[in-house]
Amino acid sequence: MSSLKKINLSIPAWLLAVVAAVISTAAMRYVSYTYPALSNLTPMGALAIFGGAYFADKWKAGLLPVITLFVTDIFINYLYFSKLVWFNTYSLWLYASLIIMVFIGGMIKNVNVTSVLMASLASVVVHWLLTDISPWLNSNLYDKGIIGYGESLIMALPFERNMLLADAIFGAILFGGYAWLHSRSAVKASEPVSA
Repeated sequence: MSSLKKINLSIPAWLLAVVAAVISTAAMRYVSYTYPALSNLTPMGALAIFGGAYFADKWKAGLLPVITLFVTDIFINYLYFSKLVWFNTYSLWLYASLIIMVFIGGMIKNVNVTSVLMASLASVVVHWLLTDISPWLNSNLYDKGIIGYGESLIMALPFERNMLLADAIFGAILFGGYAWLHSRSAVKASEPVSA
């Protein structure tokens, strides 16, 4: 178990985190474009939860996944539509779910496997409930009543399973990697300085 020591990122360090997030997310979104069975296997949820848990400035925590989604959407939409698509209304539900995930991450008081897994599960449920509103309302695939929304949710289960798996993998990398680096710096700080 690890208590939270908030990270106060400078703007250059935060921008570096944004670039790393965009590159890693773009790579994973390209993999899911190439292999559709891997859709939603991206670090987006884990980034939002980690930022909410550890970033001292919540605006930086919230903007990290939002900017990452915006930039990678341009890239992935170009692959699908062969033209630049800067924005679509479907993304509003996804942006909202990412911001809520940041708040869920902010509720983690002690970092441990259980708290991170619970935050991941709650985040996936939020993502599932919000992002399936658009296909339900804006397509002809589902009735517009509650039954249609339920059908939309059922059809999304494989994608949400992938998101839960991604949150577990990337959450372990982010939270575990940060804990490991933090413990290494604590060990170095406690070592005597040789003359």
